[in-house]
Amino acid sequence: MSSRLLVLSNGHGEDLIAQRVLQALRARRPNLEIQVLPLVGLGEAFSADAAAGHLQRIGPQLQLPSGGFSNQSLRGLARDLGAGLPLLSWRQLQLVRHSARQGCPVLAIGDLLPLLLAWSGGGSFGFIGTPKSDHTWATPAPPDWAATPLADAYHRCKGSEWDPWEWALMGSRRCRLVAVRDQLTSQGLRRHKVAALAPGNPMMDGFRHNPLPAGLASQRRLILLAGSRLPEALGNARRLLGCLNLQQPRQPASVLVASGSAPTVAAWAELLGQAGFTPLPPAAASAASGAISSWQRGRWTLLLSQNRFATWAGWAELGLATAGTATEQLAGLGVPCLSLPGPGPQFKPGFARRQSRLLGGAVVPCHSQQELALKLHQLLDDPAECAQRGAMGRERMGPAGGSAQLAELVEQQLLG
Repeated sequence: MSSRLLVLSNGHGEDLIAQRVLQALRARRPNLEIQVLPLVGLGEAFSADAAAGHLQRIGPQLQLPSGGFSNQSLRGLARDLGAGLPLLSWRQLQLVRHSARQGCPVLAIGDLLPLLLAWSGGGSFGFIGTPKSDHTWATPAPPDWAATPLADAYHRCKGSEWDPWEWALMGSRRCRLVAVRDQLTSQGLRRHKVAALAPGNPMMDGFRHNPLPAGLASQRRLILLAGSRLPEALGNARRLLGCLNLQQPRQPASVLVASGSAPTVAAWAELLGQAGFTPLPPAAASAASGAISSWQRGRWTLLLSQNRFATWAGWAELGLATAGTATEQLAGLGVPCLSLPGPGPQFKPGFARRQSRLLGGAVVPCHSQQELALKLHQLLDDPAECAQRGAMGRERMGPAGGSAQLAELVEQQLLG
């Protein structure tokens, strides 16, 4: 049984999934030596565990101009290439090969890039395929959004959103474990002789039921998710705040902004001031909500705090979202969302359409601020539709417990 493990993760959402799986794995194998190689970004999700000595974050790190979404545009790819992507990938490959030569198994989390690097190392590896789901082509496009008949026909002919070269890598004799996000996707891969499993979705772990503070119980409650990649998140936040200014709610409403490390609270405060929100005295912010500051414009009260998403997510009736992983988590908690795609590089119209299909309509993409403002009030006045969309989000994301099940599979099939 191996005493070491190298983990490759391919983005912010993948880092969070890796973190949860590794925490569950550490509970089973406390003496396991874990190294993590973030392929995109700085791997900030691992900072606390690295500081506590639970794992070692290794390898060259580079904040790519595209934020890791160079596959969505030629311009983004060109900027990443100019910023040093080829050299970065080469150095990462050398690290993977060095670990494999020492007999260290590799766990790849993400899409083609970590899968290819894990295979190229020459040793045993496992793969957790996070971004692709057959629901994205098997589910119709949202109303008033262009269909993608050629892409859908291509996936239908394959019977899977994963591509033949990816099946080949997953089907390698050195690949000990393949886990994907849902049963539909695993069935598609199994038709191509890939022994794919769908043990559960780690993204739904880590949420606890927190009682709703009395001060919020009498108000309508929204949560605003602008994403975390800069500078895109700032532009997304500005546009979402603009939607609130187009129409006042019929009764007092609270908007919960649970910021991560980016954008900072200071950046949010500047945006709120520009959007016409006025800061309230500190006593106006509910201590139970954990708010750092509160702001007001008409009947909108906005509560701003850092790192409160896990606490606040379950309090919301509706989400306004231009995020990736956090939007999926919110939908999985039964909270329907409205999204507003922008110039990208991540949250573009194609991404928003795909996300809506993935989640079965639990997220409703909008073409404009005016459309989002209108649908916001329509959904707040229609609890039956909110409940229906929330139920679909729960079904598509699945229940909690995926991290523990994946950790057990990693221990048995990759480390054993």
